[in-house]
Amino acid sequence: MTPTVPTELVEVSLPEPPPPSKAERERAAFLRLLPGLLPTHAGRYVAVHGERVVDDDADDIALVRRVHARFGYVPIHVGLVTADPPVARMPRYREVRRGGGQA
Repeated sequence: MTPTVPTELVEVSLPEPPPPSKAERERAAFLRLLPGLLPTHAGRYVAVHGERVVDDDADDIALVRRVHARFGYVPIHVGLVTADPPVARMPRYREVRRGGGQA
């Protein structure tokens, strides 16, 4: 039987994850506020700034322009208040190899 050799424990410390960006915080606030917005703003777009709803409109472009005119060109989140959020589609590439075969 081979004798066991004690090994030293190595402590690994991972860096702290970066704090969420302002845009990420605004999106999270929109998702948190969404259930309360459904009865009053269904079918309309709302703008979230400072983690609160600052304006709403049926036209998202007009809403963005108005909010940026009011607060400056800062990160905001504009979302459609709906019970069924749209499906996000992620494009992907397809690799084609020589000889006509696909990966």
